[in-house]
Parts: sequence; structure tokens; C-alpha cells
Amino acid sequence: MAEFIPDEKRIQNTIDNYKRVKSQVEEAALKAGRSPDDVRLMCVTKTVEAEYINPVLDLGADLIGENRVQEYLGKKDALHLDGVERHLIGHLQTNKVRQIVGEVDMIESVDSIKLAREISKQSAKIGTDTNVLVEVNVGREDSKSGIFAEQLEELLFQIAELDRIKVRGLMTIPPICDENEVRKYFSEVHSLFENLKGKDIRNVNMEILSMGMSGDYEAAILEGSNIVRVGSAIFGARKYF
Repeated sequence: MAEFIPDEKRIQNTIDNYKRVKSQVEEAALKAGRSPDDVRLMCVTKTVEAEYINPVLDLGADLIGENRVQEYLGKKDALHLDGVERHLIGHLQTNKVRQIVGEVDMIESVDSIKLAREISKQSAKIGTDTNVLVEVNVGREDSKSGIFAEQLEELLFQIAELDRIKVRGLMTIPPICDENEVRKYFSEVHSLFENLKGKDIRNVNMEILSMGMSGDYEAAILEGSNIVRVGSAIFGARKYF
């Protein structure tokens, strides 16, 4: 196999992109009347080699998101992960739970009691608690995972009965649409989030609202997001394999 030689120009572009996005996230937080410290920038590293991720981590990026279990496990040892929080943000199949529990700090894509039970089971096996977000399918799209808004509270009460799994908030991916419409979707999930904050549900603590990606993170911040998941705007267009 040929030796991988990183593209120095791409490394510099990635560094410049990260600085620009971080600045825009901070500006959006201020525009929303919030402290820049209230919004975390997640670097989404799907299909990106460690040689392009590490320069961003070395700049101080402290949160990464991976979509695929196998990909993350395959490259984690090459990453500069000291002090870096790691989230799984892609759809998680129950047969992959055993491999990822204990390897990441949070699973952002829980959308069924079946998946939650498996996370609870595998977490108990290794004596750890797993933090999760419940994914909301706000656009009710067949092509996306996530639970519909009207089913959310029931799922939270079901998860509340499980051990070793802690719900820390909500995640969503809205339909592709213009800024005015996407803000309505973000506002809807923010309302769900705020409403649930006032309910006393065991194992549920509404702290994190993860919404907004490369194309709409500024709109998401204006509507209350406190984690934005940005990949291509930092690392460039994805390679699919």
C-alpha cells in the first residue's frame, strides 16, 4: 500500500476554515444575545484522515463527532485526543453498540427504546454510564432517523427506567430548506427542549441542544442550539467510500 502523504495546502485550508467558523459561531452567539462560551463547535470528522484532523485539535478544538463506529475505531489511536470530547452522531445499529460504548463520551442519535436498552445493557457490562441525546425527526422525513415530536416524552419516560444511560438533551437534523423555514424547525425543537427542562424525569437532564451543521449553524445558534456540528465547512467536501 502506498504511503499516505498529506496535502499541505489542504492542512492550511483546514486551519483557516476552523478559525473562520469558530469566529462565526462566536459572532452568532453574540447576535443571539448569548455568551460565545455557551455554544460549542463540534468538528465532524467523517471520512477525514487524522493528518487533517490533528492540526485542528492542536489549535484547541475540544469536541469531535464521528458518524460511523468502524471508522472512528479505526483512526482514534492516530488522533490527538487528550482533552477532547468524542461524540457518535450517526445512526447507530444495535449490533454495533457493544463496540462503541465506553469509546465515546456521548451517543447523540438515540431514537428508540430498543437502542436505549442495548446501550444500557452494554454500559452495565463494563460498569460505565453512557450519556446520550435523543434524536428528533423534526421534519418527519422517511429518509432520516429520529423520533417524532409527539412520541418524544413517552420515549424519555421509558429510557428513565433504564440504568447506566443518561439523557442529556436533544439532537435534530432539519430538512434542507431556506433560512426562514429552517429557523422554524430549529425553533420547534428548542421549544420541546425548554418544555422538557421543566419536567422532573429520572435520568433526564435537558442541558444540550445539538442542532445546526455546515449550511445552517448560524441559524441554529440564533434559535438556541448549544452544540453545532460542522464538517465540510472546516475540512472541505467529503470523500465517500
